Amino acid sequence: MQSDNSDLLAEVAEYYSGKLAQYGQTPRGVDWNGEESQTVRFDQLCKVIGNSKSFSINDLGCGYGSLFEYLNKRYDKFNYSGFDVSHDMVRSAQDRQKDTGKSRFIVASEADEIADYGIASGIFNVRLTRTDTEWHSYVSAAIDALDRTSRLGFAFNCLTSYSDANKMQEYLYYADPCELFDLCKRRYSRNVALLHDYGLYEFTILVRKS
Repeated sequence: MQSDNSDLLAEVAEYYSGKLAQYGQTPRGVDWNGEESQTVRFDQLCKVIGNSKSFSINDLGCGYGSLFEYLNKRYDKFNYSGFDVSHDMVRSAQDRQKDTGKSRFIVASEADEIADYGIASGIFNVRLTRTDTEWHSYVSAAIDALDRTSRLGFAFNCLTSYSDANKMQEYLYYADPCELFDLCKRRYSRNVALLHDYGLYEFTILVRKS
């Protein structure tokens, strides 16, 4: 990510390292409510893969490697690379998945090589004390990076601005799904899907390049 986001990313890394220390290698340890909603989330994101039998994938915000475990149960042939700004998360993932031989985990804010697909789950949610303008700039740059490092397509999710007002938290970022759909449609591909019908206060965008 661009160097002017280094302070922002350091704050995010500290936040997630704290969650991991508090809750361990569980969905709550990566700031999700539970395993069921995490699986629903992965189901939506991985629709970008479609019927691919063999593929490579970059996972931004990989946490302790839960997306890798999800993929490993469903696909036989894939190459996985996970990236996270939290050193503690990456160490946790490396230790948890060390015997699989099918994954690599790196401390970074963006992928170091191009893969068929890119996935970003949850990395746009926790803005802490950052303004909407600062956070929107970060989101835009991160989506650009997803595009640059994916060959066939990418997917990401965000908390939705259509959330119930009385449940919205000040430290979280609620994106406008229509705005991000339009951005992706204009900037990256004519083949863009907005998924906002799976029962969570969020949405997923799929960008297919072919």
